[in-house]
This record gives sequence, structure tokens and C-alpha cells, in this order.
Amino acid sequence: MVISMDRWVGKVAVVTGASSGIGAAIAEQLVDNGLQVVGVARRVDLIEQHAQRLADKKGRLHPYKADVSKEDEIVAAFKWIEENLGPVHVLINNAGVSEENTLVDGDAEKWRKVLDLNVLGLCIATREAVKVMRKHAINGHIIHINSYCGHVVPNFPGFNIYPASKHAVTALTETLRQEFNSLGSRIKVTSVSPGLVATELTTLKKDMNPEKKAIIEKFPILQPEDIADGVIYVLSTPEHVQVHELTIKPVGELY
Repeated sequence: MVISMDRWVGKVAVVTGASSGIGAAIAEQLVDNGLQVVGVARRVDLIEQHAQRLADKKGRLHPYKADVSKEDEIVAAFKWIEENLGPVHVLINNAGVSEENTLVDGDAEKWRKVLDLNVLGLCIATREAVKVMRKHAINGHIIHINSYCGHVVPNFPGFNIYPASKHAVTALTETLRQEFNSLGSRIKVTSVSPGLVATELTTLKKDMNPEKKAIIEKFPILQPEDIADGVIYVLSTPEHVQVHELTIKPVGELY
């Protein structure tokens, strides 16, 4: 199997949640490989800083401000991208959130926030990207940044609805693959499931319960660049090869 990013050079990729962490690392590696990358997030000022830092790279990072939990803003983003940069070839559904909460006496608004972003936002962005790919007969690639929580439910306090949202991503990946098959489409879909990664959802989360943070900091941990490496590998496979699920764990992970 020949691994190469050549067919994506100059093509448009969208990365949601590109302001920091895994999304920022993925956007940077895509730019390094010559893609025109649209970084979508609410904190667009951070993406603008990344774009300046990457100005001399092979590709280019284009900041776009949008809340991925809001359908109208996602739709507007894809419309702007197609009109100004061209059709989308790659979508990285990275935006996600976790809220301190419980199921037994939890805050429904916090549940809704997680589901709106982790599940519905992912579905809407996917729909808009696929619409463009089909319109332009593009054999593109959709990558969902999932989680090991999408396959198991760790016995860890405060996870509440987060594992359910990521189990949904696992199911959505397979459902989308089946829909592509029924349409005779050559668009690929991949779930990338990291273990614990140093991001603003984990060790870098400012409002995390100190006791919970102390527990997490004892675990083996990945860096955002490790997940970006996995995304590049998945995109580098030949057109007839589909990596359906890629699980990335730090050595020594307990789950």
C-alpha cells in the first residue's frame, strides 16, 4: 500500500474546532501537506494567530468564525467556503465538548450542549460537506474525531452524557458508510478514537474539579500531534482503502 498525501495538495479541507488542541494540530499538519485548510471555531482570533505562524508553509490556513452547534452558522460556513475557496474535499469533524455534570441529578442544558455539538453539529457539518462532494463528483473523505469513550464507558466521575455522545459517533460512522454504499458513492468515512489527550477537555481544562484533574494527570497521555499524525495516515491511504476505525492510545492506558 502506497501512502501519499499528493492527491490532496491544493484541495480544500475543513477542520472544526481548529482553535486549539487536536483541531489546531490537525490543521497545521494539513497545511504542511499543502492543503487549503479552513479552520472553523468560535475563537477565530486563535486561528488567526495560527494562520500567521503558518504563513510560510506549503498550504494555507483560512480562519472562519462559526459556532458548530448552530445549524445556520454551519450552513453559512460551507456556502462561504465553496464560493470563495472551492469545493470541500476533506472534512475533519473535531469540535467537541464535555461538561461537568451527572445523569442522576444533572442539568439538561449541559446535556443539550454536549449533544448539540458532539452529535448534531457533526451530522450537520457532514451533511453540508457531502452535499458539496456529491455536487462536484468528489471522492472526498469525512473523518470524525471520536474517543475511546465511543467504544467503552470508563468508570470515571462526571462523564455523564459524554460517552453516550461518542457512542453515537461510532454508530454514525457506520451508518454513513452504509449510506455511501447504497448511493454507490466513493466518499470515505473514518472514526479516529483517541485515548486520553492533553487538551482543554482534559489536563488543560481551566474549570475542572481539582480532584478529578489530579487523577487524570497520573494517567499516560497523548499529545494533539499524535492524533494529527493518525489523521494524516488515514488520508494518505489509496482511494480503494478505507480505514474505518483508528484507535490511538498512549502506552500503558488502563482502559
